[in-house]
Amino acid sequence: MKADINFEPVEGVAVAIVPDDAAAVEVGKAGWLVYLLNHNRFPIQNVIVSSNGYGLDAEGHTVRTSTLRHHFPEVAAQSAVPVEPIDPALFHLNNQYWVSYYRDTQIFDKKFIFVPDSIVADNLIPIGLLGREGVLHS
Repeated sequence: MKADINFEPVEGVAVAIVPDDAAAVEVGKAGWLVYLLNHNRFPIQNVIVSSNGYGLDAEGHTVRTSTLRHHFPEVAAQSAVPVEPIDPALFHLNNQYWVSYYRDTQIFDKKFIFVPDSIVADNLIPIGLLGREGVLHS
């Protein structure tokens, strides 16, 4: 059945992780937020974002976080939606965001994986849709 589905390449959709200034004020440390970006000139519908982290801890033991799932009925054209906060204590893991959505009747699907220690200040770039800097995966 899955072989019968035509999966077109994902274009114009990205995931960004940005510092959250509001969280920094509230808890006294830098918080970060995950955003889903739709750079396309059309909306995407029935969006599901599944997130989890996996990798090794400091002692070399396998670590896997809970899987979280988020649903957005529609993400407007050239817009961004916040998905979830992320704890900097998880930046040493692979942080995976599996995005599935529809454009009209066509389904699209892509995994965005932030590799260990890639979410750092040195990797911050300007993200136009957000008007701020963050780590972008497209």
